[in-house]
Amino acid sequence: MVIRTDQAPDERQLAIIAEQLGRAPRGIEALAATDGEGTPLVLRMAPIVDGKPFPTLYWLCSERLKIEISHIEAAGVIKQLETRLQEDPDFLAAYHRSHDAYVAARWAYMSEAQQAEVFRLGYDGVLTARGIGGIANRDQVRCLHTQYAHHLCGENVIGQWLDAYYGVADCLP
Repeated sequence: MVIRTDQAPDERQLAIIAEQLGRAPRGIEALAATDGEGTPLVLRMAPIVDGKPFPTLYWLCSERLKIEISHIEAAGVIKQLETRLQEDPDFLAAYHRSHDAYVAARWAYMSEAQQAEVFRLGYDGVLTARGIGGIANRDQVRCLHTQYAHHLCGENVIGQWLDAYYGVADCLP
C-alpha cells in the first residue's frame, strides 16, 4: 500500500531515512509517500541543496523498492523501455507528459523565496529544462528508481508500466 503524504517526517521516520541513506538527510522538504506501516518510500527534495540545483524532486529512499527496481534494471529493462519509446508514439507522448508534470510539480512546490533563489543563482533554466530525475534527453529513461519515485507521487507512465509488468508495488506491506 502506498500513501501519498507530503508531510514533514516525524522523528521515527527521520531515523529510518537516515538508516536508508546511510547518513543524515539533507534537503528534505517533505515525506512524499509511505507504505502502509508509515515507512518512508519517497522524499520530496528542495530545489537547491548546498547552493546547487537538486533536480531530483522525488527521491526513492525505500530499501525494499530500491532492491526490487535494481533487479529489474539489471535485467536490461531500461534498453527495452527506450526501444519502446522510439517505436510507440503514444507511449513516448505519455512519457513526455510525465516529464512536463514533474517539472510543473517542482516549480509548484517552490516557495517564492526558493524561486527567487533559483533565479538569483541562475538555475531556472536547468530546473525548467531537465525532467524526471534531472534527465536532459526526455526520450531516455536513464534510471528506473527516479521514474518509480515519480510514479508513487504523481503520474508516470514508466512507473505504471513497472507495476503492470513487474508488480513492483506488490512487494510493499
